[in-house]
Amino acid sequence: MKLVVFSGTVYGAAEEVARHAVARLQHAGVQCQYFNRTQLSELLAAEPQALLAVTSTTGLGELPDDLVPLYSELSAQLPTALRGLPGGIIGLGDSSYDDSFCGGGELINELFEELGIVQLLPRLRLDACETVTPETDAEPWIDQFAAALLQYTNVAP
Repeated sequence: MKLVVFSGTVYGAAEEVARHAVARLQHAGVQCQYFNRTQLSELLAAEPQALLAVTSTTGLGELPDDLVPLYSELSAQLPTALRGLPGGIIGLGDSSYDDSFCGGGELINELFEELGIVQLLPRLRLDACETVTPETDAEPWIDQFAAALLQYTNVAP
């Protein structure tokens, strides 16, 4: 199974979480390719068999600027090549922003639903008010995601 990981970040935390996830997933036996600031054509050329999105939240619950182009292309084109793929989402945010907490992750969640991506685990929401090491705090979820991907690979037709 080839997992494509993409991220959107403002200050680098989501990119750090994504890179840490890739290393941990590869150690678990998942083949990964990481994209930062990518376009839809590059993502599709990688021929993903699964997707993992890692994004921070900015403004009033919006996506970081570096993820907006890919998000817009995916929303506009809804490529059928991604329909039915397994996936997961890690969202970073700050709970002091109440309604917009992890809003970037919520936008990706809605997009994944439109794309027909099958989320293997509930979306992980990491709170900047509770952690200074989000990459470490994400490890239990990442390990569960790796196990779910490997199990999915063994039972998928």
